[in-house]
Amino acid sequence: MRLTSSTRLLEGKKNNMKFGFDIDDTLIDLRAHAFALYNKKLGKNVGLEVFHAMQRVEIHEPFGLTDAEGAAMWNSSLEEIYFTDCPAFERALETLQELAQQGYDIYYITSRPKQYCEQTQAWMKAQGFPITEGHFFCGMQDTEKVAIIKELALDVYVDDKPAVLETLQDVNTKVILKNQSYNKHVELPRLNHWQDFLGLVNN
Repeated sequence: MRLTSSTRLLEGKKNNMKFGFDIDDTLIDLRAHAFALYNKKLGKNVGLEVFHAMQRVEIHEPFGLTDAEGAAMWNSSLEEIYFTDCPAFERALETLQELAQQGYDIYYITSRPKQYCEQTQAWMKAQGFPITEGHFFCGMQDTEKVAIIKELALDVYVDDKPAVLETLQDVNTKVILKNQSYNKHVELPRLNHWQDFLGLVNN
């Protein structure tokens, strides 16, 4: 794989940097994928402009579902949401592949339920994400991610959830927020497009 000029900008940094990534709505566009599935399953045609205006992580309200109905819908649809054809954000996959090719350590830290951990790791590998044995952490609550991030002493960590990143302000890890409609109020280094990731790391 040909390395991009932006990737070469990291060559001046230590070659054993550790990068950590959340998966859902950070590397892959899971909520938008689920939103399309909801439209199909419920026979609706709710537009993406509604999706992009949502201020909650949960996606059920535009479909007229209560919180209880929305939770039931999400939980009953998890395997379909997780393991069908959810796309990666543009340049996310290529960025991680380039980092791995240069020898940087890549860790995945996801709060997906424990029963889906093995299948999630296999699905990520099938999409081409570089996964090293022992570098895949899954099945914890969002609040428990912090302990793992601290224990790994990550240099950089990327997530979409403010609750995770805001609790990391007392550590040396550089935290980067993957831009989403529900985290606009948070003042942290913000990743709008994956092609800008390496620039954020270098700043």
